[in-house]
Amino acid sequence: MNFVRMPGSGTGPKRSIIHVIIAIALILLAISSCSQSGKETELSGRDVPGIVNIINFVRQCEPRIDWITEEVLYKTVEEQILIMKKHGLSGTFLLQYDALIDTMYQALLKDLPGDQFEIGAWWEIPQPLVENSGFKWRGRYPWDWHADVGFATGYSPEEREKLVDTYMADFKAIFGYYPRSAGSWFIDAHTLKYMYDKYGIIASCNCKDQVGTDGYTLWGGYWSQAYYPSVNNAYMPAQNPENQIPVPVFRMLGSDPLHQYDNGLGGNVQRVVSLEPVYKGGGGNKEWVEWYFREFIEGPAMEFAYVQTGQENSFAWERMKEGFNIQMPLIAKLRDDNKIKVETLAETAEWFKNNYSVTPPTSVSVMSDHSEKDLKTVWFNSRFYRANLLWENGTLRFRDIHMFDEDFKSDYLTQKGNSSKCDYYTLPVTDGFNWSTADKVAGLRFMRGTGDSPEEFIGSDPLIDDSKKGILKIQWPLSEPEGMLKIIFDEETLTVNVDTKRKEDWYLELSHGDDIDIPLESVNNNTLVFRFKDFTYSLTALSGRFMQQNESAFRIVPERGIIRFNLSVR
Repeated sequence: MNFVRMPGSGTGPKRSIIHVIIAIALILLAISSCSQSGKETELSGRDVPGIVNIINFVRQCEPRIDWITEEVLYKTVEEQILIMKKHGLSGTFLLQYDALIDTMYQALLKDLPGDQFEIGAWWEIPQPLVENSGFKWRGRYPWDWHADVGFATGYSPEEREKLVDTYMADFKAIFGYYPRSAGSWFIDAHTLKYMYDKYGIIASCNCKDQVGTDGYTLWGGYWSQAYYPSVNNAYMPAQNPENQIPVPVFRMLGSDPLHQYDNGLGGNVQRVVSLEPVYKGGGGNKEWVEWYFREFIEGPAMEFAYVQTGQENSFAWERMKEGFNIQMPLIAKLRDDNKIKVETLAETAEWFKNNYSVTPPTSVSVMSDHSEKDLKTVWFNSRFYRANLLWENGTLRFRDIHMFDEDFKSDYLTQKGNSSKCDYYTLPVTDGFNWSTADKVAGLRFMRGTGDSPEEFIGSDPLIDDSKKGILKIQWPLSEPEGMLKIIFDEETLTVNVDTKRKEDWYLELSHGDDIDIPLESVNNNTLVFRFKDFTYSLTALSGRFMQQNESAFRIVPERGIIRFNLSVR
């Protein structure tokens, strides 16, 4: 260590000792300051990026509500641009074809600075796109939200390609280049791959997980962040590079990690709790927004954290302006404080592609609740599976486990859908929403004791550790009985063990609603066999035994104190 001599008028031993004391004091002060700074960093952020995309998608007409006229829709986009410019925020505008060919939108968007705003494609199918592609329009209105008319899934693969060709040709004629991003509530694999192969798109986005909203179900997918989709199913993460579409798909709308999942439990349709500025119980509520971004910044995320905000212009500025005026200043401040990055969708996709050749493991962890329920949750994703843990009233359960298989084909891969609704799924092992009824909540529960009166474990706040790359460790301190429950997620496996001060029989048990027919075919010693939508898959226990139960679907008993699944084996 080199000491710097302090300025002074003498050089005697006494003064030298004083200088050394002063120097040591300054060093200790610096060390203390660094320690405090490190503590603040630990509390306020991570050393992995938190990425925010502001994505506004644009329609030229809204036939569902009379007062939302073309003028109202255009004014909404103007206001979105103004508030983003005011706070210096980058963002992406995705154009539906009817807005693309509207000269007013062309004039408005062509003048935007290219280093701040991205213009891309919103892939819903309105009347002008169909007719300009040489097909007959089947819709009820110039834009019809029914899936068999307003989305590519309602058209044959050959028709989808022609629709893409028409859109891309007109986009390039207007803007001088092809769009780099294409988003929609859902884009089928054939269309997405065609957009990549022929026109070089690098980014896509789709709707958050939901059941039945607007007739669209996307359920069991890679929760939040982004994934590389299978060539057979754009909603299904691929396991191998040769079977993936090399376009990362980012999950939209900032779903509430705690409450969205169970919203409407026991019914057929979920209600929406998301970051969308229009919703007063979510993105339009100041306290909720502040809570969301606090958890977004602080929660262990493994590789990166991601969220999309913004709003479709169909909701109109009067409905969304309060939420925008809450969110945009907060996002700008977090950016200025170096706690998040605000990028266009294409910029984030470029970063993703430069860092990941296959879908990475990520997590979303929320350890505080904005409601009085005091819930806590962890979502884990990899290219092989997703899992969700929920802490409620001192107990813990797996609320959700879905497996991913690139060979599971979408219903719309080679044929068009004929329904006004649309369904995308992955492979359920535990489905806390669809397997629940109003009076019985499904889940894979942590149980202890034998005989007629088993009980759930009771514990306190969990500890989350993502310090080792690719691995998420959870320790849950137990109070009944005293001890520690440990869970480890990695890309392929899930491990559980329980260490208590007194020997305790324990197991995992799947419960579900009494009238729910779950897709479980057989229970073997170390394998569960499922069949969902005519597709057979299995869950393998590397440690632990599966047991058939009369009262529940199955029980998993540990071996040598450990339960361990391999979720990469089918």
